[in-house]
Order: sequence, then C-alpha cells, then structure tokens
Amino acid sequence: MPAEPAAGPNTAGLTAAARTRHELTRAKAVKALHDLQRQGVPVTFGVVAATAGVSRSWLYRQAGLRQQIDQLRQTEPASASHAAEGATQSSGASLRARLNQALERNRQLADDNARLRSQLAQALGEQRQPPPQVARQRSSRHASTTIGPC
Repeated sequence: MPAEPAAGPNTAGLTAAARTRHELTRAKAVKALHDLQRQGVPVTFGVVAATAGVSRSWLYRQAGLRQQIDQLRQTEPASASHAAEGATQSSGASLRARLNQALERNRQLADDNARLRSQLAQALGEQRQPPPQVARQRSSRHASTTIGPC
C-alpha cells in the first residue's frame, strides 16, 4: 500500500491562503451589510450576497453574519417596505392611460398581422400558378392528335 504523504510546508501556505481569502470575503460581506444599512435598503440574504459578490449559501454558513442579517430583517420597520411599495405604485389614471396605449398597440399589431396574412396568401397563390408561357406549352403537349391511316 502506498504511504500517505506527510504534511509538508506546502499545506501551511495553502491553509494561510484559504484563511486570507475567507477573511477578505467576510470583510466584503460586512462592508456590504453596513452600506445597505446606511442607505436604508431592506436587508436580505439575497441583497447582501449580490452586493458583496458572494453566494447566499456562504452567508448562511457564516454564523456571525447570519445573526446580524436575521436581526436586521426582524428589526426593520414594516412601514419601510410598504412605503417603498407605495412609492412605486401607479395611480389609477396612469394605469388607465397605459391600458389604452396597450390596447391601441394591440389593434395596430392585429391590423399589421391581417395585412401581412393577406400579402402572404396572395404571394403563395401567385407561386402556385405557372407563368403564362409555361401554361401554353403544357396545354399544347396535352392537345389531342388525330392518328392518320397506317
């Protein structure tokens, strides 16, 4: 059986690099979390992950960050999310205007569709009819001939 390689100096370097990468990633997530808080953006795992450039699953595995995000999600006032929704809601008149525009565009598209179908039908019909010269040649070949005496 082959002997297992002994832990050498290379593993210490790899371990240190992994630790450094972890700390840098954690620092990016903490910075994103603080930036979102400062901006008043609702904090969720998805938003923090996207802002920090990390995966949500990584955030869930980081106990300290997970607790901070959970606390912020619970303490965030419910009115802030409703206010954000209200700011983006459209008025009734605006919705009616958009509906009328959509209906008019739908009518235009239906008219264009009907016109194009008509043009296509005409073009296909013209393709099925042979040109006049070819039609005369076909009719002369099929003309009956009288057979004379043998």
